[in-house]
Amino acid sequence: MRGTKGRMAGCTEFYKGEMMAELNTGQTDLIGCIEGNVAILSFNRPEVRNALSEGVYAGFEAALPQIAANPNVHVVMVTGEGGAFCAGGDVKQMNASHVGGGSVVAGSSIEDRVQGIRQRQNSVSAALRKLPQPVVAALPGAAAGAGLSIALAADLRIAAERAVLVTAFSNIGASGDFGSSWFLPRLVGEAKAKELMFMSPRLSAEEAFEMGLLNAVLPDDNFARGALMWCQELAARAPIALRYMKENINRAGDVQLQAALDAEGTAMIRTMSTADHREAAAAFVEKRAPRFTGQ
Repeated sequence: MRGTKGRMAGCTEFYKGEMMAELNTGQTDLIGCIEGNVAILSFNRPEVRNALSEGVYAGFEAALPQIAANPNVHVVMVTGEGGAFCAGGDVKQMNASHVGGGSVVAGSSIEDRVQGIRQRQNSVSAALRKLPQPVVAALPGAAAGAGLSIALAADLRIAAERAVLVTAFSNIGASGDFGSSWFLPRLVGEAKAKELMFMSPRLSAEEAFEMGLLNAVLPDDNFARGALMWCQELAARAPIALRYMKENINRAGDVQLQAALDAEGTAMIRTMSTADHREAAAAFVEKRAPRFTGQ
């Protein structure tokens, strides 16, 4: 994957030869496109290992509502240009702002900075969680700090063999953001989450897979192609059912059993009233692959 600054260049360079539709992020730090039923968003600051920026946040704010409203998008893949996923916050920029006693945002109060980070977290991690379509974080390389937090906000995670995952916050004297404290315990348990946050070990892709942080590890060679194919296979499944499954599971951690059962029952009847369900039943009887239309 070659990092470039053209809005569409990341998609056309990453998947050469594909005819992709543009997904307008309005930014160059986060670029997007749509291939079939898969929307792709890619961090595009390879010169700083795709560290976060105001342009990245604005890109998510612009792109995610478009994706949510597009019935032809069945799956979203979040990835990165230049061989990295996302290094999190730009530590060099943080250090520069501290020189001479400055703050991270010059001239801003603590209250302003708190409000700013809350807005950024909601526009990325919370928005990915709320997005109706399944979200897959595809890690071609390192995911660190808030970059790892954003990957954890996805529904599923796949990575290249060379990928490294690290919480990194304790290494810079910070407590963590973008949902790390919420997502990690749900994936690996409270004690292991605390270990990962306190000690900040560098996890290989295989270690992260064995720990349950990754759903699949793909070969380094042609990772981009493999990741897209992985997402396309998921996108070939009944999209309405996938959306209700995501909604059901997201809800389950916050409600009592009866509320979960009631919501499940409603979703089950709704999905079984779709043309996709009728097609799947017919395909089963006829011993063929179903052809889902999202209706």
